[in-house]
Amino acid sequence: MKKSSSISIVVALAASAMLLAGCSTGGASGGSTTAKRACVILPDTASSPRWENGDRPALTKAFTDAGFTADVQNAQGDTNKYATIADQELTKGCGVMILVDYNGAAVAVTQKAQKQGIPVIAYDRPITTGSADAPSMLANYYVSFDNAKVGELEGQSIVDGLKAAGKDAATAVVVYMGGDPADGNAKLFHDGAVKVMSAAGIKPAAEPVGVWDGDKSATNFEQALTSLGGKVDAVWVANDTNAAGVITVLDKNGLKVPTSGQDASTAGLQNVLLGKQWATVYKPFTLEANAASSLAIQLLKGKKPTESNSLYGKPFIAVVPINITADKVETVVTAGDAKAADICTADVAAACTKYGVK
Repeated sequence: MKKSSSISIVVALAASAMLLAGCSTGGASGGSTTAKRACVILPDTASSPRWENGDRPALTKAFTDAGFTADVQNAQGDTNKYATIADQELTKGCGVMILVDYNGAAVAVTQKAQKQGIPVIAYDRPITTGSADAPSMLANYYVSFDNAKVGELEGQSIVDGLKAAGKDAATAVVVYMGGDPADGNAKLFHDGAVKVMSAAGIKPAAEPVGVWDGDKSATNFEQALTSLGGKVDAVWVANDTNAAGVITVLDKNGLKVPTSGQDASTAGLQNVLLGKQWATVYKPFTLEANAASSLAIQLLKGKKPTESNSLYGKPFIAVVPINITADKVETVVTAGDAKAADICTADVAAACTKYGVK
């Protein structure tokens, strides 16, 4: 799926929905209380504000509107808590599980659920076994974004930012700040970005160990910057939260260079408007949540969905990401995934006026 417009996303998802509904065992939404429960585990609140602010309400609403119960819990970045939540949900009974993996915690949960005959949807992050070079999807279905494309858009942001700054990509000092390698998506973001950047001649001047934590990212970047004698021309960063950490260090050192990110968070959009972040990759989580809940509802109704696309050997529904530069921030506001009142604070108000964010 390579189309980039919002209309294309809706059309693609509509097509997926038709495919998902196309094969049924003839079941209905009636049956036991267990069959009516959708059990969801979100990973944390540190890696992105989207989980609580976006995914939780979107998933809850979708299941409630369809007449099902949604048990949505957050592991708060704790693998032990992840396992405990899963045991509690499974004890109460689940008709389907939607799991966002956290440091591999979803693997054991998936296996336990499947032994009980409960289908599992890997949401946003893959749940895989095997080596990093040859992963195999453990979950029954995978719903996410085209994450390699996310990385490619981030890489292009760095290429475009260097060009706009008049820097030679082949000699530019670029630091790579990736995500936690325990997250299967982090490799896809990294590899997608590297594909584009290396084609432009960019090589990493430093690449600290990846994390999903803004404060740790700031510390890691500061150490990298020191090792480079305070010289940097651009920073590829895997998401907005990490980028915010990097930008605090750049600000402290009086530097403004192209950085990348994803999630179209409020802070990320503000940094884009202020010119501190070249772009943020917008992943319309409401569309991702709708795709996952639509799939789960089919399963709760006793149907056996089919999907023509596959990844890691299992059916895959991919939502197309969108690159958001300053002149496109209003797109996210119009879609309802950000509020102008939150973005256009005192220090950002002038930029909002300039770029028509209202």
